[in-house]
Amino acid sequence: MNVSQMLKHCDLVLQVSLRKIELPSINIFFKGIGILTKREMYVFNNGIPRNMPTFQKLIVNFECDFDESKTNLLKTLIEFRNACENKTLPNSHQLFGNMTEKDWEFLEYKHLNHHLKQFNV
Repeated sequence: MNVSQMLKHCDLVLQVSLRKIELPSINIFFKGIGILTKREMYVFNNGIPRNMPTFQKLIVNFECDFDESKTNLLKTLIEFRNACENKTLPNSHQLFGNMTEKDWEFLEYKHLNHHLKQFNV
């Protein structure tokens, strides 16, 4: 993944919280791991675990334009911020289970921070 693809990937992940992308159901084993991972990240203030599996819909393995990806991510971040302020985020996630506004904000921050650090952006 290059920087442009990473920006597109982060945009897609944020779109899940805005209900623009629906993730498929997963089995209870993986959901349990996701719930434990969410709790671990809170307790230890960890980042996203390395090589954590990604939903197929969120994988970006095609060429992306940097400026377009950056612009779209920034627009989606504004939409996400508005959804946080208006308390319209979903109350659950396919991997992380029940979600509060604080959970969405924390996990989206951790995810975006993980990738921005990964590419020194």
